[in-house]
Amino acid sequence: QVQLVESGGGLVQAGGSLRVSCAVSGIIFSVYNMGWYRQAPGKQRQLVASITSGGTTNYADSVKGRFTISRDNAKNTVYLQMNSLKPEDTAVYSCNAKMTGWVNRGYWGQGTQVTVSS
Repeated sequence: QVQLVESGGGLVQAGGSLRVSCAVSGIIFSVYNMGWYRQAPGKQRQLVASITSGGTTNYADSVKGRFTISRDNAKNTVYLQMNSLKPEDTAVYSCNAKMTGWVNRGYWGQGTQVTVSS
């Protein structure tokens, strides 16, 4: 059974930092590409950051320079370090695991709420 479990969300003031984690089980984590997505109320889900199995990272323009995605294959965990948080970063953050070439397919966690107060 594949499981992705996010943790680390919470309430933080604008300008603060938070790190969310996603612990993965049931798959060979090291061969999967991982992504962090977020969805704010009334808005579409968007890709925030991704990291390939080889370690190549990619970021949405809105978070470049503020967020850092990383992975620890020994711990089967992907992280998202979020600095200089803004109220517009408020959303449910979810992690996703997929293989290269998969379209509209992947494994999802349940999400963790991040709220940034002004």
